[in-house]
Amino acid sequence: MSAPTLDVTGLTVRFGGLVALNSFDFALRSEELVGLIGPNGSGKTTFFNALTGIYPPASGRVTLGNDDITGLQPQRIYDAGITRTFQRLRLALSLSVFDNLMIGNHRNLYHGIKGNLFGRKRLRQQVEENVESSRRLLEQFSAPLATRLFDSVFQLPMIDRRRVEVCRALISSPQILLLDEPSAGMTHEETRALMDDLLASRERMPGLAIILIEHEMGVIERVSDRCVVLNYGQKIAEGSYRDVSGDHKVRAAYLGED
Repeated sequence: MSAPTLDVTGLTVRFGGLVALNSFDFALRSEELVGLIGPNGSGKTTFFNALTGIYPPASGRVTLGNDDITGLQPQRIYDAGITRTFQRLRLALSLSVFDNLMIGNHRNLYHGIKGNLFGRKRLRQQVEENVESSRRLLEQFSAPLATRLFDSVFQLPMIDRRRVEVCRALISSPQILLLDEPSAGMTHEETRALMDDLLASRERMPGLAIILIEHEMGVIERVSDRCVVLNYGQKIAEGSYRDVSGDHKVRAAYLGED
């Protein structure tokens, strides 16, 4: 088996006396899609926030490839190749689809003052290249959406806003994509369409690994290679969807069974 792309050992996050994530071990390999599930408040988003530098870990270690990224600032984590979406959309609604995508690609943009003043030709070429790459990425999710590149995000329906947020996370060609409940606020039909888009796009991005937080168990069953279950900040099960869905500790966590 190949070495993990991401290796998390003993990751702990505390808020005062509350242990939100307790000695969490996790490994992710290239091209793997792992479903991260558990009841509300179980520590799933806390893990994403610790992984991306929003919350400082109290202890533990996170390595990406051969690099120790434990406790780095969010910008450094992004530079290392980890991007994410949020349960609540973090798009700039008044800006265009293109502008939102460029927010996700800013590390690759030629935007220094000197370059803008004296490198206008190069800047114009870069804008044209980014317009084309943005259209190609959007087309992987929705051909009609790709025609609305310069429309404001405010004008889009929820499913297209979700597509834009996912594309914003993908535009910089990350190693790892973190998806935090991408189905939030959408119908079952919209969720299925978005997952279809994501699976099709994944095939065109060799090496991309994904961690998906999702409460729709049908989605997890359909798309995940492996599942990890959290409860009260601790991992209580790991394995295939069939294995974890039948685990008595998982059923107790979700259903309150004795």
